[in-house]
Amino acid sequence: MSKFILDRGDEIFAKTICAALKKRGVDWSSFGDETAAQSHSKERCLVISSATDSCDINSDNFETFLRSNKITKAFVLVCGTEEFEISEKHNGAIKFIKVPICLSDKGHLADFYVSLFLEQFLGKYVNLPCSDPETADLVDLLCRVAGSNASVLINGPTGTGKEVVARLLHAKSFRNNEPFIAVNCAAIPENMLESMLFGHEKGAFTGAMQANSGLFRAAHSGTILLDEISEMPMALQSKLLRVLQEKVVTPVGSSKEVSIDVRVLATTNRDMAEEINKNNFREDLFYRLNVFPISTCSLKLRPLDIPAISAHLLTRSSSDKGTPKVLTSKALDRLMQHGWPGNVRELDNVIQRAEILSYFAEIDQTNIVFDNELTLSPRNTMDALNSKLHARVG
Repeated sequence: MSKFILDRGDEIFAKTICAALKKRGVDWSSFGDETAAQSHSKERCLVISSATDSCDINSDNFETFLRSNKITKAFVLVCGTEEFEISEKHNGAIKFIKVPICLSDKGHLADFYVSLFLEQFLGKYVNLPCSDPETADLVDLLCRVAGSNASVLINGPTGTGKEVVARLLHAKSFRNNEPFIAVNCAAIPENMLESMLFGHEKGAFTGAMQANSGLFRAAHSGTILLDEISEMPMALQSKLLRVLQEKVVTPVGSSKEVSIDVRVLATTNRDMAEEINKNNFREDLFYRLNVFPISTCSLKLRPLDIPAISAHLLTRSSSDKGTPKVLTSKALDRLMQHGWPGNVRELDNVIQRAEILSYFAEIDQTNIVFDNELTLSPRNTMDALNSKLHARVG
């Protein structure tokens, strides 16, 4: 995992980026606070502003400066440019991210461009893109819960990022170098789920041509996520309860118990009290899973996260194309005013749709087409999209 070294030579830059990283639960060090020998990371990344007084970024000696400080890569934020641009020097060792804002600017557009900068150096580092204070509080809580072995039940509406929360819990835990395995309990046929979770012996059932260790054993020393746990059949719930209590699994077709060391996380979008009352879910299993409950909320209740999530989605889709497209202020305003019944999943659809509709590097408000503006009729859908394109041309 990369070690992020933040330069404080530019006070406004340091304050802004520190606050943004803290909200996402990302660890960093200030430049000069640690020696290279103290860092056990394979890659040390310097995060720096072009306005810093720590060194001359534009000089030919900057690369020498990086080598002497054991810095493998530098990410330089350049503010106040005419447009968003990403460029590299010295075979990618130095990446310049130019943004058309000043860090002293306030508002959603400034949050969007700061998030685009963060996306460049965070890369595949597991984090939760956010700007909303309540989501930042959730991240802080997750960082504390991650250090324990307690089972966690994550409850929230569909499309609110429950699996992202689970992955962050794993990434922040002492198990982060071990497997993380996600199982969708609703997507696997009932007659296959037991053998997939707990394994089976050769010949245990028709078609079992060879033994399988199962996903719990595959996740040994790591974390297993039981997604949509409320959809698990009642007959299997009792077997899962025993696994959680005894920390052993018994493969199908075997009487031999196998010890496991796995942290269990689970998600659901249902009211579990209601499911228990309807006899759809075991109460004792619920309490085993619900050692630490976590809730995710609808996107409409945390609209300040929209700029950060949009920046993440645009960066992700451009990973093989170079510089991501950006949102105009009016496009971002349109996103902020929407109700988001489909939550982050709907936002993902809208962003992908806008990228397709936009001919240019910028996505404006006419490229933003919400799901409720489309119909199942191909003709009506094309008419709606064409009207957006004509509005842009006009």
